[in-house]
Amino acid sequence: VLGPLPDFALTWVDIAADRFPEGAQARVLPVPDPADAVTLAPKDAQHLIVTFSHALDQELCHRLLNHGFQGCGLIGSATKWARFRSRLAALGHAPDQIARITCPIGDPALGKHPQAIAIGVAAALLRQPAVARVQATG
Repeated sequence: VLGPLPDFALTWVDIAADRFPEGAQARVLPVPDPADAVTLAPKDAQHLIVTFSHALDQELCHRLLNHGFQGCGLIGSATKWARFRSRLAALGHAPDQIARITCPIGDPALGKHPQAIAIGVAAALLRQPAVARVQATG
C-alpha cells in the first residue's frame, strides 16, 4: 500500500526469499536472522514487526530499543504486549523507552483482519507530518 508513495522508502526483511512478491515496491532483504538486520536500519526509521514468532518479535523489540528508532509498531494483542513489556523491562529497558513501541497496531475500528490492520497502519503513517516521513526515509 505504501510502496508507491514518494515519501516512503520501504525495506522488507524476511527469512524466506520466496515471500517477496514479484515486483515488490520495496527494498527486499532476505536474511537468516531478521534481528541481525536491526544494525543496518537508520536510527530515525519507522519499524513494523509482523513475524510468525513471538520469540523473534521480542528479540526485534529488544534490539530496536538498544539501536534506536523513530517509531515502532508490533502486531499483537494487549495480552501479548503486557508480557512483552514485562520481559523487555527484565532485559533492562526503561518503561518510557518500552512505551515508544506501539502494540497493538492498526485501527481497532477497522477490525482485526490482517488487511484491515495494514490499512490502519498505513493510515497512521500517512497522518504523520510529511517532514517526519521524509526524515524517516533518509
